[in-house]
Amino acid sequence: MIAFATVLALASSGTAYAASKDHGGATGGIKSITPITTVYTYGQKVSAVAVEYDRTVNPRTLDNSTFSVSDTTYNFRFNPITDLPKLAERKVTHTYTNDAPTSRADRRSVPGRYVIVELDPNENLGWTVILSKCPTFLCHVKVNADLPTKLVQRKDVHAQPGNGKGKGAVLAKATPKVSRAVTEKAVNLLVDDFEYGSYLNAGMVLPYHYHLPKNYQPGKKYPLMVVLPGHGMGWDGDNLGVQIAADIPATAWLQSSWTGSQEDVIVLAPQNQRVGLPAEGDLLIKLVEQFSKDYAVDTKRVYATTVSYGSRLLWEAFAKRPDLFTAGLVTGGFQVSANQATAIAAGEVPLWITHGVNDHLLNISLARGSNSALRSAYEAQGKTPAQIDKLLHYTEYGNEAFSLPDYHAAYGPTYEDRSILQWLLAQRKG
Repeated sequence: MIAFATVLALASSGTAYAASKDHGGATGGIKSITPITTVYTYGQKVSAVAVEYDRTVNPRTLDNSTFSVSDTTYNFRFNPITDLPKLAERKVTHTYTNDAPTSRADRRSVPGRYVIVELDPNENLGWTVILSKCPTFLCHVKVNADLPTKLVQRKDVHAQPGNGKGKGAVLAKATPKVSRAVTEKAVNLLVDDFEYGSYLNAGMVLPYHYHLPKNYQPGKKYPLMVVLPGHGMGWDGDNLGVQIAADIPATAWLQSSWTGSQEDVIVLAPQNQRVGLPAEGDLLIKLVEQFSKDYAVDTKRVYATTVSYGSRLLWEAFAKRPDLFTAGLVTGGFQVSANQATAIAAGEVPLWITHGVNDHLLNISLARGSNSALRSAYEAQGKTPAQIDKLLHYTEYGNEAFSLPDYHAAYGPTYEDRSILQWLLAQRKG
């Protein structure tokens, strides 16, 4: 049963760690345990665990049964927060050695003191985003500051032998009855690469996170992707950065596996306080203007993409400043007003709207209403059907399109369709 307050988050970083490390002795010689997280379509989860020893580990003695990992069954979209301590065993998919507490794309062992235990990404387990605050009947979420992930070493772990032969000395004996908590701060893949900033105007503060390309050059111009999250990812004073981790839109633009493009994109992820649309919209516009001056932004390629409540900010900002934005992607959103539709159509800002047919929070009629209002606004300007079809795209998703049964989270099938992301990046002003 879905918890009512949790669902109304319309949601669609840091992790605390144990105060003491396991230094061996009766508990087995493990020096540290570090959780590694990845943002998947529907948010961040523990994707691997790095187990540290005091010497280089012999990878030839490891297999997927050397360790077991258990993690929370809690998912803020479906479960009450009381389910957070409930654990289930994860499926281990790869086990290899590394010289740092992070996973490797090739999953090949390299000499190192760390054993990386990778976990099945398709399990509905190990999610890191949890309920934060419910200041009204609408709740916020945050990244868990105390991950409940547990690890058991079920087989002996050996050192790399000096002569390259044999198993090598035992670094840690198997302790199959000892379940260990993580001891280190999480390594959050991609999320940790974002920088924090805040924009202050007229006494109001707008926190945001941003990501510049790895080889960023101030003399070059880059497209800017503004990511507007769901209501529950708005800043509540205790949840900075959750808008990057709660779902895929912020990190997808950094990965060619999602975009199908090698082009570098600057990502800007504002985290507005939920204080009312006029104030939020004005602050967002000013942030985008200032950010575009401070960094090497191609002002002919300023895009916005939304989740749920973020659509309201997009409609507000696009209607007030259609000249500032190049195109937008609205997923599972609210309905545009007639006046907003007229202003957006006058600015000829291309849009793609997607929605789940059985969205349980925002009825499909809202998306259909937006599509109809925008189409009518273009018709009033004398646009032909062919011209409108170039400016306005609309997609509805049945339940079968969702890899997780949250039919409000239309960004799921949207972002899993690479052609939509490519369409957005292909738009140009003028």
